[in-house]
Amino acid sequence: MDVEQIKVGHMVVFSYLVSCPETKEALIIDPGGNEEQLVEKIKQKGLKLKYIVNTHGHSDHTCGNAKMKALTDAKIVMHESEAELLKIPELQAMGLQMGFEPSPPADMTVKDGDQLVIGNVSLKVIHTPGHSPGGICLLAEGHLFTGDTLFVGGIGRTDLPGASGQQFMISIREKLLTLPDETIVWPGHDYGPNPSSTIGLEKIANPFVRQLV
Repeated sequence: MDVEQIKVGHMVVFSYLVSCPETKEALIIDPGGNEEQLVEKIKQKGLKLKYIVNTHGHSDHTCGNAKMKALTDAKIVMHESEAELLKIPELQAMGLQMGFEPSPPADMTVKDGDQLVIGNVSLKVIHTPGHSPGGICLLAEGHLFTGDTLFVGGIGRTDLPGASGQQFMISIREKLLTLPDETIVWPGHDYGPNPSSTIGLEKIANPFVRQLV
């Protein structure tokens, strides 16, 4: 499995291009801007984009969906609960005010335990509600793509519609901290001192996580 971390948009979103080196099938996680750059990178690598996966439905992570889909014909994928989040007027208005392009509806929805397959690579869907009702992380070959669930040294907000601080802590404790310490954490934003971390390091250095260990 090949992983490329790409910083996009004006909200320092980390998008991830994940591909199978044998078959050249790929998916993109959270295209939050710079869509032409992402598509050009996909073409340069000779990849076939199969999925556009959103870790959650907030506009800074979904604003590239429409253009990416138009340019690649890949399927938009998000959790079945999160697909409804796109319809909340308050969140849509917030996204438009910040200059974000609305996302088309999901072409495909997933739930906890589902697998997204690109060539010989399989990514497991881990439902982690709290930041949003249908927030997910993706796990493959010791790599964990955490969206706004877990940052390097922090966690996502819980003051937006559909969020729950209590549920968030349960998700992190029961779904993420049970993974091996060496699991690589790839966050949804460049908010921390480093662009990536591990579960073990976050147990030690992340003040929000330490209280859950």
